[in-house]
Amino acid sequence: MTSASHIGSGFVPGEAKPLQISDDWRLATGRGVTVAIIDSGIDASHPDLDGKIVESVEARVDGKRVVFESCEAGDSAGHGTACASIVTGIASDAKIYSVKVLGAGGLGDGQAFLAGLEYAINKRYQIINLSLGTTKPQFFVPLHDLLDRAYQAGCVVVAAANNLPQPSFPSIFSSSLISVVKSTENDPMNFGFRFGEVIELTAPGVNVRTAWPNGGYRNLTGNSFACPHVVGVIARLLERHPELTPFQVKSALYSIAKTNQNNTGP
Repeated sequence: MTSASHIGSGFVPGEAKPLQISDDWRLATGRGVTVAIIDSGIDASHPDLDGKIVESVEARVDGKRVVFESCEAGDSAGHGTACASIVTGIASDAKIYSVKVLGAGGLGDGQAFLAGLEYAINKRYQIINLSLGTTKPQFFVPLHDLLDRAYQAGCVVVAAANNLPQPSFPSIFSSSLISVVKSTENDPMNFGFRFGEVIELTAPGVNVRTAWPNGGYRNLTGNSFACPHVVGVIARLLERHPELTPFQVKSALYSIAKTNQNNTGP
């Protein structure tokens, strides 16, 4: 028998009653939910990811514009593969789409980053994983505009906070996305929600075991690896409740996190 969480601030269009989320999402696998990972690419041949990557594209600068082409180049830095393995470790049946905007060493061009986000929004992927960001002020406005578009398109964007003590975009845009910072928690289901903070969600991000290119594994620490933990949880939620809007997804996460806090409190 499952219980239901009442989310007073989220409403189903046309109905005048609180949204209810039953706990059966915990048994879901993310089946059919589309997840874009905008990163350094993904090693689709890794045993943990074999058959889970639906499509891989890579940014290419063509004059003053950025175009995306199908690629089989894999992962140039390992970062995207690590993030993808965390998502599929939680939501094993999610449909993963790799959008490669970073090159060797995890470095990339800001315009490619913007173009990758726009590409994912235009494709209307249900969840967009952004374990990357920028501190350059010239990208504040265009990123803000793109996130508004993502919100209106029904795309749930999840972004990692900067590892350094300096705000980065887009993670600080907490009104139009879900921002995540690492915690020492090990259980991905026991995430936290810091209402009122700029970075609201906390999730496992310390010494996380992840896949690494060429069949390898690494234990990694950083906000980058907290972000896909939340993406995996959302994929489970959307399998059971595909009608949820981005606002309702955040409301659901807040409700679940409050339950987690009550169950583990003194």
